[in-house]
Amino acid sequence: METHLADWLKDTPDGTMAESILRKCVHCGFCTATCPTYQLLGDELDGPRGRIYLIKQVVEGATPTAATQQHLDRCLTCRNCESTCPSGVDYGHLVDIGRKLVDEAVVRKPLDRLVRTALREGLTSRWLFEPAMKLGQMMRPLLPETLRKKVPSAAPAGQWPAGSHARKVILLRGCVQPAMMPVIDNATARVLDRLGIECVVPPASGCCGAIRHHLDDHQGAHADIKRNIDAWWPLIESGEVEAVLMNASGCGAMVKDYAHLLRDDPAYADKARRVVELTVDLAEFLPGCLEQIRPLVRRPIAAPVAFHPPCTLQHGQQVKGAVEAMLLALGATVTPNIDGHLCCGSAGTYSVTQPKLATELRDRKLQNLTAHGAGEILSANIGCLTHLQSGAEVPVRHWIEWLDEAMS
Repeated sequence: METHLADWLKDTPDGTMAESILRKCVHCGFCTATCPTYQLLGDELDGPRGRIYLIKQVVEGATPTAATQQHLDRCLTCRNCESTCPSGVDYGHLVDIGRKLVDEAVVRKPLDRLVRTALREGLTSRWLFEPAMKLGQMMRPLLPETLRKKVPSAAPAGQWPAGSHARKVILLRGCVQPAMMPVIDNATARVLDRLGIECVVPPASGCCGAIRHHLDDHQGAHADIKRNIDAWWPLIESGEVEAVLMNASGCGAMVKDYAHLLRDDPAYADKARRVVELTVDLAEFLPGCLEQIRPLVRRPIAAPVAFHPPCTLQHGQQVKGAVEAMLLALGATVTPNIDGHLCCGSAGTYSVTQPKLATELRDRKLQNLTAHGAGEILSANIGCLTHLQSGAEVPVRHWIEWLDEAMS
């Protein structure tokens, strides 16, 4: 695709990157066939090809409008289009640039600004989110249905293992997961403890930065990223840990992008690259331990399960089929997953900012996941888990919980 950058964008990092990405696009339209929002809305501008055209207009100097902003807002950033694209178009980074430029030019409505600020500050601040979640769980029966569905029932997390091991990994506990579903982190630590691996959680670490980044608070996202790198660096520099482990695929996709996001920061670029080298998702880490795990699975495998691969796992991190293969190897019955490549509609804060589209995608996803008699749904990301559970009639939980239970 031929591009002619506006003078004000030439020779800037965003301009150079946008031009490079745009020139790869041949407008073939393969991406449109796998875009969830295009499937729902049937509008070319609500598919990747149309959004790329809108961004091209902006970087060439056209004035964006509220309609431009809306079409970009409706993008889930699921990156399914990247998996489909035969030309290797880096759509995820292009839409980040496009949203940034459009938001600088188009003032949002007051209510929209308020919601986005509340999400940025409320979800990423543990001191605020954790007590709010506990209060919500206590008051859950009295909450309106729409709010009640976003507050998971309180459940025991079980014990964090007390053992110490020579093999150690850093575990990112993130922002919302410890408050909403603390069992995920504890189950992760228990499974690894049985394998002779200790999970270390530096207390200064926190939100991976994804929430702020995708709500266009890039300065705040960079602060989150640097805080995590600073918290992890002594353990990495000393060689005490072998990996930075992710049990929320959304966080994993974000942390694996740290080197890109801090590429122009002289103080952090090298450290960010080293962090990315060490970062692995559970779905990448545990299959290598399968022979150790197999004899430790003691409980009989129960009902068939469905597995929903989050977009941040299969498209963002390009980890495909690993969890399903592991579940099958351990004796589980994994039901077929129709349209498994499509997004469930969670997409970070998308279920709040675009509730109608998110609900339609969720309901379609649940219908497909339960079509073959699954007794429960497993997934790998806190956002997908809570979003799917809000409409599911069967239990929805992280696959590491299933494994922890099978090994206990």
